[in-house]
Amino acid sequence: MADKTGSKVLVRKRDGRMLAGVCAGLADYLGFDATVIRLILAVVSLVTGGTGVLAYLVAWLIIPDEGQQNSIAEDVVSKKHDAWSG
Repeated sequence: MADKTGSKVLVRKRDGRMLAGVCAGLADYLGFDATVIRLILAVVSLVTGGTGVLAYLVAWLIIPDEGQQNSIAEDVVSKKHDAWSG
């Protein structure tokens, strides 16, 4: 996906997603097949005792969904900030 200036933007893809679209979005951004990214994630998860799963969850929180301006984390932080502001 590209933004208004034509530069690439990392987003969680809706097409080709299996869970949250992180691997599909990363594959599109890097120009790889999503299956390759999924295999790399699985191997990293097995070798590191689950760190790949943690990385996936963090990516799910900080990468915005396709068509959205903000990520889940940004939405949560802005809601807390609005609640604290009064």
